[in-house]
Amino acid sequence: MQLKQLSERIYYLPAESETDRPVLGYIKGNTYSLMIDAGNSSVHVEKFKNAVINMELTLPQFTAITHWHWDHTFGMHFVPGKTIVGHLTNLKLKEVSQWDWSDKAMLQRLESGEDIEFCDKCIRLEYPDRNQIKVVSADIEFNDELTLDLGGIHCVMKNIEGTHSEDSVIMYIPEEKVLFVGDADCEDYYNNNGKYDKKKLDNLIKTLEEIDFDIYVLGHDEPQKKEEVIDYLKTELLNLK
Repeated sequence: MQLKQLSERIYYLPAESETDRPVLGYIKGNTYSLMIDAGNSSVHVEKFKNAVINMELTLPQFTAITHWHWDHTFGMHFVPGKTIVGHLTNLKLKEVSQWDWSDKAMLQRLESGEDIEFCDKCIRLEYPDRNQIKVVSADIEFNDELTLDLGGIHCVMKNIEGTHSEDSVIMYIPEEKVLFVGDADCEDYYNNNGKYDKKKLDNLIKTLEEIDFDIYVLGHDEPQKKEEVIDYLKTELLNLK
């Protein structure tokens, strides 16, 4: 699989649905490069690295994470360079790093609601040997917002009230008018039975409307234009009771 180019300095590795591998972003600066999200395993990260090398690009010196969910973070131990996460994400990663991956423990988390069936299924597919799972916290932690100067291009990382996870962080590249959102606009499968919270969705739409972006990069789909995603989310909002 090859990287797709979004703009002069921005690329991404497309998502893969079989084991819920998300989109992985690549931002090319004059001084540093940045990977967005760490994938769901070392195998996923290796595919990203090979794609970067095949494009004759430099392996990223930093990796920034959009939220704690396994498919975006279980490759963190294998990415090149330093990892960057928001405070809430790091707290959750420290918790998950203590999880046991035996059948019994995974079943208990399903019963308690700590984990969900879809993730359980995909983890088992991605990891035939679950002893290979290694969850780590980040090298760099920030509160609320952090701007990373990559040289000629910046990445603004901002913790927002997403509809999918409390620790959602969006990645805005103002020079290219590109916004990476991870899963920030998806339904909440852990706390709201796979549904949208109406107030959170309304707030998210207002947040997105205020950001000057043209290209919207989702965690598990092809990039969209701003007007497309705003229209979609407004339709979802209208359908909520």
